[in-house]
Amino acid sequence: MWSDHLYNFYLSLKPPAKLPNGVQWLYPQKDPSVQEVLRIFLHQYYNDDRPRHLLLGINPGRYGAGVTGVNFTAPKQLTENLHIPHAFKMQSELSAEFMYAMIDAYGGPEKFYGDHFISSVCPFGFVQNGKNINYYDDKELLVKVLPFITTSMQELLKGNFDRSRCWCIGGEKNYKHFSALNDRHQWFKEVVALPHPRFIMQYKRKQLADYIALYVEKLKI
Repeated sequence: MWSDHLYNFYLSLKPPAKLPNGVQWLYPQKDPSVQEVLRIFLHQYYNDDRPRHLLLGINPGRYGAGVTGVNFTAPKQLTENLHIPHAFKMQSELSAEFMYAMIDAYGGPEKFYGDHFISSVCPFGFVQNGKNINYYDDKELLVKVLPFITTSMQELLKGNFDRSRCWCIGGEKNYKHFSALNDRHQWFKEVVALPHPRFIMQYKRKQLADYIALYVEKLKI
């Protein structure tokens, strides 16, 4: 079952213990309350063996998956969109708000998660001086975590993913770095870039409906 594979994947990951330059891991899956939310989410939407397409973000942030363990999902979306009980502080994040508006336009969570799974190039996130940092923002960090990113991707892809195409969320740096990895390892036949939801919500909100339509058009299978 998908639910078993994905649950075991997240709970078995062993990130490098020490990171450079004061960077710390966002590693919520070690918390039993996050494990329970993840278990419910996966059982709710992945209790089958049908193939899925993969979307890859950058790495989890401290208000979304860095809290809930569910990618691009903050506590507010857990409650209002997925109806999953939790004890997290009721907060949201811009990326999660975009993603669930898009998921609703796609046909709702059951339809969307029936076709896709959202992960990240690096499955865990990072904080430096109390702020989010991306895996590629610090050259020493990138060198340190690249082996972990590679082995994690190889483990994730033991699931029944459609390898014809992967969607990379983040049209510049994330796409550049993941495309280079994909060229080396040949995980997918094609990597397609999608604009990052946070960029859309911060700088292109007036065109929100257009970007939602763009996502839905590219992701419909």
